Amino acid sequence: MLHGKRILLVIGGGIAAYKCLELIRRLRERGADVRCVMTASAKQFVTPLSVSALSGDRVYDDQFSLTDEHEMGHIQLSRSADLVVVAPATANLLARMAQGIADELATTVLLATDKDVMAAPAMNVRMWEHPATRANAETLRARGVRLVGPDDGDMACGEYGPGRMAEPDAIAAAIEAYFGAHAPLSGRRALVTSGPTHEAVDPVRYIANRSSGKQGHAIAAAIARLGARTTLVTGPTHEPDPAGVTVVRIESAREMLAACRAALPADIAVCAAAVSDWRPAAADAKIKKNGAPPSLALTENPDILKTLSEAGNARPRLVIGFAAETGDVVAKAGPKRAAKGCDWIVANDVSPGTGTFGGDDNTVHLLTAEGIEDWPRLTKAQVADRLAARIAAALGPAE
Repeated sequence: MLHGKRILLVIGGGIAAYKCLELIRRLRERGADVRCVMTASAKQFVTPLSVSALSGDRVYDDQFSLTDEHEMGHIQLSRSADLVVVAPATANLLARMAQGIADELATTVLLATDKDVMAAPAMNVRMWEHPATRANAETLRARGVRLVGPDDGDMACGEYGPGRMAEPDAIAAAIEAYFGAHAPLSGRRALVTSGPTHEAVDPVRYIANRSSGKQGHAIAAAIARLGARTTLVTGPTHEPDPAGVTVVRIESAREMLAACRAALPADIAVCAAAVSDWRPAAADAKIKKNGAPPSLALTENPDILKTLSEAGNARPRLVIGFAAETGDVVAKAGPKRAAKGCDWIVANDVSPGTGTFGGDDNTVHLLTAEGIEDWPRLTKAQVADRLAARIAAALGPAE
């Protein structure tokens, strides 16, 4: 399956472009997120409206869009995908790819991408067998482009032979095989905590914090995309469940600890949840106003990060904590890493005005035994991808 995988589909201008509508359906049925770029000639065969309706996203086709290019759209499109797929890859499009020509958005994206590219050639049999096309195909293979097909079959022009685009199911299967072979955390098990905890005061009220769960959910999704079997233990949030992730919902810190213990053994534990440090002694009935504020007796909650770091034989190989601080974040995070016994700490500033709690961006510092990495301000999704890549570099796939 392709749960959570991000596919950038570049649609070329050939009669086989109609098959891309079915390809989009097949990829989305497998759980993939599909974003589409259309060449100018592709719009002569299928409409952007049809592609958008099936992909559930807008179609990109304008290299000089003021809105997109203000945000460096061709760069973001090329870098935000897990895999770039070109289908149909016409003779003209293959030639432009081989020569590094960037004369419209689709070819600019292909030149700018740092991700692997898979292409499904589609053209007349004579065009496919022409020495120029075969040389272009060999050039692209030498650069690491994976070709799916072409197949033998009847052509729209009435001829028969190799050049027919591979069927959507075959392309989808090739994409699944690619991710199966290239999942850097394949065979690993991961545990991620996210969101706040709610500590009951009485049956109506609770103590909580401002955590939205965006960062923790993004981390769970990013780790799952790299192939790990991921369990997300989350407090109450409005965030959607990440694709391909087992989600366990809890409310209190004690419930979160129990769920974490149940998720062991795991190779990776990322404690991104903002766990309440204390809990009150909850009343059985709603506390009534009597003219004076109630007195709450607070008890310290279990330390989930420290507990996982001290789990003995059940300890994950890599335990990562978060330090949400208000000022002097790095100075405070170093002693926390030592006190908790975890391997890494991700420190971030949640002071009022930073917009971290509930916002889409985050500025973090990664503290490890090797030193401190100061990351630039990124979206929380980018932080998650970068952290997942660091985890994969540290552990790799299971043997």
